[in-house]
Amino acid sequence: MEGESCFVTCATVIEWTNAQGSSTRKVNYRTATSRLIRNSFRHLLIEVRAEKASGAIKLHLKEFAVFNRFMNEGKASIKFKSENCTLYFSNAPAAQLTNFLKTIFVKMSNKDDDSHKPIKNPLREKVLGNEGVQDVSPATVAELNKAREKASTISRATITTPSPTNVRKRKLSASNSTSNTPKIPRAKKLFSQPTIDEMTEEQSKVLECVLNGKNIFFTGSAGTGKSFLLKRIIAALPPDVTMATASTGVAACHIGGITLHQFAGIGLGTGTIERCKQMVSKSAAGTIWRKTKHLIIDEISMVDGDFFDKIETIARFVRNSEKPFGGIQLILCGDFFQLPPVSSKTEQAKFCFQSDAWAKCVQLNFELKTVHRQTDPKFINILNRLRIGQVTDEITEILKNTSRQKIETEGILATRLCSHVNEANEINESQLNKLSGISKVYAAQDSDQSMTKALDQQLPVPNKLVLKVGAQVMLLKNLSISGGLVNGARGVVVKFEDDMPVVHFRTGANYKAKMEKWSIKTAGGAIIYRKQLPLKLAWAFSIHKSQGLTLDCVEMSLTRVFDAGQAYVALSRAQSLQTLRVLDFSAQQVWANKEVLNFYRRFRRQLELMEIVPLGKKPKFG
Repeated sequence: MEGESCFVTCATVIEWTNAQGSSTRKVNYRTATSRLIRNSFRHLLIEVRAEKASGAIKLHLKEFAVFNRFMNEGKASIKFKSENCTLYFSNAPAAQLTNFLKTIFVKMSNKDDDSHKPIKNPLREKVLGNEGVQDVSPATVAELNKAREKASTISRATITTPSPTNVRKRKLSASNSTSNTPKIPRAKKLFSQPTIDEMTEEQSKVLECVLNGKNIFFTGSAGTGKSFLLKRIIAALPPDVTMATASTGVAACHIGGITLHQFAGIGLGTGTIERCKQMVSKSAAGTIWRKTKHLIIDEISMVDGDFFDKIETIARFVRNSEKPFGGIQLILCGDFFQLPPVSSKTEQAKFCFQSDAWAKCVQLNFELKTVHRQTDPKFINILNRLRIGQVTDEITEILKNTSRQKIETEGILATRLCSHVNEANEINESQLNKLSGISKVYAAQDSDQSMTKALDQQLPVPNKLVLKVGAQVMLLKNLSISGGLVNGARGVVVKFEDDMPVVHFRTGANYKAKMEKWSIKTAGGAIIYRKQLPLKLAWAFSIHKSQGLTLDCVEMSLTRVFDAGQAYVALSRAQSLQTLRVLDFSAQQVWANKEVLNFYRRFRRQLELMEIVPLGKKPKFG
């Protein structure tokens, strides 16, 4: 774990109560830094210090309970029985808060830690008090392993994080313990966050620039970890003032955000500027625009340049600022060699980099170059050539040869990637109808029935799933990475047990499906969710819907591709050449947009000339 895991900077409230639960004192900091420290007697404490406060508040970590149910939303609380007070965190960067709570758990879980040794000189403690404090060192590998093992054996009911206003109305049974061991419900959560995975050096550099307030655009070919990095960025920023958006609903779902159109509040953006200003002024969108400090836009390649210009103007109008985007920090991500903006029948859509706002808004550019999806250097080189529209005779021969490959195994057929959504739906429906046997229908459980249409548009899981034995399916959630049960894994329904489908996957694993949960945010910040089996029919899939997926058994015919980059997107979904079958391949099916090629030539020259920015100290978020 990194050294930064020993502190968290966010909105902080400390409330002391008497024996009856009535508040006797309350301190409210808009921004404060809480550090994990040791005093001269090796006792663990949390030191809370606000920027403008004259001193710090120190709380001993003994007889305490941690409430972390909403940790991923930047909220948590720690109740200190011995101090008769509760420490509340809100609007905390999720990664920072998770690592802070994990460090507490790790340090308190290691019984051989110095902090558990008896005090030999109580007089010295009385004289020195808490002087001579020092930051707690990052957890060692041994400490992490020991704490992880302990977390896997803890089984506690989830406890809702109390708020400062209603804590006295709740009975917090966990806080009645007299043990020095932290009471962390669902301790496994601390060791299962995507935010703790290792980043590459190039990804770390991007994150560092984001944390220093720069407006950035980062790109990279398919499979270079752009979505992974975006999730790390989102987790590192304060959630209350960060808006994660994407050009499509599927992409927004991948990063736990909303569509850019939902956020902007101007519909499709086809109205005049004056009309758009009126729409924002009379809706809740204006409030959200004013509150936002960090705006993330994923799949920027599919955002129309005129729309980008329009929302940039709206941002300056709503926020009453002539700074680019009204002073909002922009984090833009995407690959312009992939799917372009949707054009109308009469007018060609403009790329975002062709907009007036692009040059004045984007300060720094980055390109991720390490490919993670594929491991075969030969296949990676082929994809990199196809990305820029270069198809040699050798590449043509290699891809044509895949048409003779048998990639089916144990009844699992190849998924056909289609250029049109309707074509994929028709194939799935007709193939399901050909199967004999009883149909099982699984209806989704939506938290808000009025939002079913929005959930259909943004989630990969269907509202209604019809299955039979023999149905070809794809897994839509990471359930067990070590076991190969990952998003995009291919399988076949082999039987039903207790009315639930049992799926056999290419990895050899058998999985009895159960309801899983997907959540999306509305523009106002409310969370709505759908419960459904994490499966979808997979005889066929559209290229657009496959973005972000890694497919381990895929077939395609590219004769009907109609956009630059579409063939590259389809081919780059494949895990390897050995799991890919291309039918009727022709070099004419692959091309790159000339404007995009020119943009990347200029882009790479800028990268070469870009000065090293002194990053300095990370800012504290308000």
